[in-house]
Amino acid sequence: MILPLFSGLSAGLSLIVAIGAQNAFVLRQGIQRSHVAMVVAVCAVSDLVLIVLGVAGIGVLLDRAPAALVVIKWAGAAFLLVYGALAARRAIGGEQLDLPGDKPPGSRAAVLATCLAFTWLNPHVYLDTVLLLGSLAAAHGESGRWWFAAGAGLGSIAWFTALGAGARFLASLFRRRAAWRVLDAAIAVVMITLAVLLLA
Repeated sequence: MILPLFSGLSAGLSLIVAIGAQNAFVLRQGIQRSHVAMVVAVCAVSDLVLIVLGVAGIGVLLDRAPAALVVIKWAGAAFLLVYGALAARRAIGGEQLDLPGDKPPGSRAAVLATCLAFTWLNPHVYLDTVLLLGSLAAAHGESGRWWFAAGAGLGSIAWFTALGAGARFLASLFRRRAAWRVLDAAIAVVMITLAVLLLA
């Protein structure tokens, strides 16, 4: 039980703890303290669903239906390019951190839609959580693979919670316009680079 649980935890964290579109979005929402609990919950629950699907064997089906991944790739690349362009515009124009109470946060529906898009339109999510984690879990046998899934899910919950809740401690830094512009510029570079890599 301990070995597959720890293996799942370490594998899950190694895949999710990276600079990416989803993490950048969670970080930005955490700094602004805008619907953080909902964003963290959506990201974590989505990861759990994908991990379970991968461990249950859906990864085999996706592997045999490459057309599905092609559609996801193009839709994800388009979304990343648009979001990257918006982040670049914010970085060029300059934007100061909107602290809680400065102005109304984005609507819950808009934040939810963006969060779902970052999660479910990202082809790497399917490759990492469904195919890769599903394959790694299979190596632990029938019973061990579910402990592996539990470990990977625990890692996902811990990471998104830490990222969303911990971001508020960066609020003092992001009171400065320059810091906010650097963050938006970095987000734009990450998004556009990911989109280009997907299409390449």
